[in-house]
Amino acid sequence: MTDPHLTRHDTVDGSARAIILVLHGGKPRSTQSVDGRSASWRRVLWLQREITDRAHAAGVGVWSARYRTRGWNGGRAPQADARWALEQVRAELGEAPVVLLGHSMGARVAVHVADDPSVVGVVGLAPWWSAEDPVDTLAGRSLVAAHGRRDRITSFRETARYVERARTVAEDAELHDMGPLGHYMLTGSRRWHDLAVAASLDVLDAHVPHPER
Repeated sequence: MTDPHLTRHDTVDGSARAIILVLHGGKPRSTQSVDGRSASWRRVLWLQREITDRAHAAGVGVWSARYRTRGWNGGRAPQADARWALEQVRAELGEAPVVLLGHSMGARVAVHVADDPSVVGVVGLAPWWSAEDPVDTLAGRSLVAAHGRRDRITSFRETARYVERARTVAEDAELHDMGPLGHYMLTGSRRWHDLAVAASLDVLDAHVPHPER
């Protein structure tokens, strides 16, 4: 089994005011190690590359966390890996605020660890959420979700239900209907990428205003 790993796209001067931490998807059950053959991991690396320039222009670094194994498997291992990544952010940047940007299972991991003191919000793309997932972790934080109606892997309706529950505790919560788009964010990739970076930066600005604005 591999160790958890970070891929970092730091700002040029290394003095990011905040971090977008990208969390990849996975499978309900799998003990297979995450490596370069993992489609979920490759997809978030593409996402990370595509949003980096806009994030850096706002003084924000973009890091992505790779879990040890591909499966949710009850959630304990991927949550531990995400919390490890948040500790690495703190070790490097102190109390810099973090937005968790998760795709599919990554969005599920994100809402479970959103109670970390560095986290100011979660952006979930085609998220895997259900009635079993907590919303109390989002207290005082922002939630943005985006889901396509042709997703056959995760459920638009479950996402809508989760966002409604989150509105009772979150600072704010919204759902973007991506229309006839599917789960893997291949068709309409530009729309997914644009929404991901815009939503992440909006969450940061709502909680930590940009010093030049």
